Amino acid sequence: MTAASAPAPALARPAPGGGRTSPNLWIYVLLVGGLVLMVGPFLWMLLGSIKPQADFLRAPTLMPSTPTTDNYQRLFDQLDFPRFFFNSSVIALAVTVGNLVFCPMLGYALAKLRWRGKRLIMGLVLATLMVPAGITLIPNFILMSSFGLVNSYPGLILPFLAGPFGVFLMRQFMFGVPNELLEAARMDGANEYRVFWAIVVPIAAPVLATLGILTFLGNWNSFLYPLVMAQSPQMYTLPVALATFATGQYQADHGMLMAGSVILVVPVLIVFIVFQRWITEGIATTGLKG
Repeated sequence: MTAASAPAPALARPAPGGGRTSPNLWIYVLLVGGLVLMVGPFLWMLLGSIKPQADFLRAPTLMPSTPTTDNYQRLFDQLDFPRFFFNSSVIALAVTVGNLVFCPMLGYALAKLRWRGKRLIMGLVLATLMVPAGITLIPNFILMSSFGLVNSYPGLILPFLAGPFGVFLMRQFMFGVPNELLEAARMDGANEYRVFWAIVVPIAAPVLATLGILTFLGNWNSFLYPLVMAQSPQMYTLPVALATFATGQYQADHGMLMAGSVILVVPVLIVFIVFQRWITEGIATTGLKG
């Protein structure tokens, strides 16, 4: 056998006990570490909500010594928790419905209709989108106060019925709706109202679902504006109630506060897990046109 026809030498492989580590192993280590950082606080909160108060006075332990539901019972008995849950639900649902009605209308008008001042309005929407929410807190409060809506449901709902993010999201989606389809409907005698509700809205179902989910989650977790606007315990939302009582007479009742945090987080997790497919699909179909 000649040297040219001799088989090539096999590549050297690290011995099983060698010092080289597979790159995939480090990826798994990082992913597991990220999972622990994400899930760890939720697990600690969940287990803490079923711990007796005595467990918080001893050295910290993950598992409760004697699991109990007493924290949840006291939460509903002492803090008027159903009222706070009702307030959060009403405000989040009302704002979500408002955004699902008004944001598609504004997005359609900005993307598909011709009218004077459209560029100016779109510039204001983008400017509002870039302004931090804290800057608009005082102007919104003064505006609602001038209408006598402080400490009321309308005062907590009206400023957010058409958010700039929703308007921008719907406008970007509307650019992808074929103009030929709209013109065909107009030629058949449909007015703009019918074109919008019978043709555009059904096409926009995925992005509408995305907008509804994100709007609901954002308003369910809203804290700063309800803290300023709700001036009596009867109007507190869940985040405001928990933060208020965590700094008051119940600040040492860790079990009850963790039980309240669990009830605050569980609806958000359920909504996200059930509708996460709509979120990814809606964002994917929105695109970056325009």
